[in-house]
Amino acid sequence: MSVIPDSTDAAATGPSQVPAADNTLRILRYLAGRPAPVAASAIARELALPRSTVYHLLTTLALHGFVMHLREERRWGLGTSAFELAGGYARQQPLARLGRPLVASLSDRLGESAHLAVMSGGDVLYIVEERAPRRSALVTDVGVRLPAHLTASGRAMLAALPREQVRALYPSTSAFPDRTGLGPRTPRALRELLREVRVRGYATEDSEVADGLRSVGAAVRDHTGWPVAAVAVTWADADASGIGTAAIDLAERDLADAVRETAMILESRLKR
Repeated sequence: MSVIPDSTDAAATGPSQVPAADNTLRILRYLAGRPAPVAASAIARELALPRSTVYHLLTTLALHGFVMHLREERRWGLGTSAFELAGGYARQQPLARLGRPLVASLSDRLGESAHLAVMSGGDVLYIVEERAPRRSALVTDVGVRLPAHLTASGRAMLAALPREQVRALYPSTSAFPDRTGLGPRTPRALRELLREVRVRGYATEDSEVADGLRSVGAAVRDHTGWPVAAVAVTWADADASGIGTAAIDLAERDLADAVRETAMILESRLKR
């Protein structure tokens, strides 16, 4: 009976018996470690591969959505299929496991519903959901997808992505699905919104996912600075009625501070 060798056995046998597969994985790992898309010539140089090989592999990867080609910049970056793989790993492994108790504690402390989500193409995918008692019903739940540009979680992660990556995800007005008639409808509007998120340090949304519900979110970054997830809290706007705009803004900042603190704790635990 044949036995498939584990990674240590495979490493001991020497060079890969499938060079194309080996080089493909090396390219994906290289791109995953870059803070921004890079030129094919840089990939070939850093990995000591022939340029023709790199171009052929990048073209095949692009056909399957694992990389994207930014034609104007002549650079290559990770594509949406790579995010799907990352999201799948995150759902099964340390991100959900480490994030669940932190999100539960955040919800208990604030008395509001809290979530942990990852990017999946142009959507956010919720991997942890903690519902606060006696609060409004939410559309979010584990396994639910929502348009990233409409959610606080998605905006927090989009604001932390390279601008070229955002342009690839939202190239035209057709990339902006709508839920309540609110939210950005064009690439320019999204760029301005994400600029505000970066200045503020956290993301918000107000009735753009569901009428009467507001959220704040903060990105969770890995050791390279890449946004691997986002923590968010959602509450009913009606809870703040009658207390004045200044008090509403103060309440939002207090919630945002708690969300950012939780995101930073999760970041530190992921990096251990």
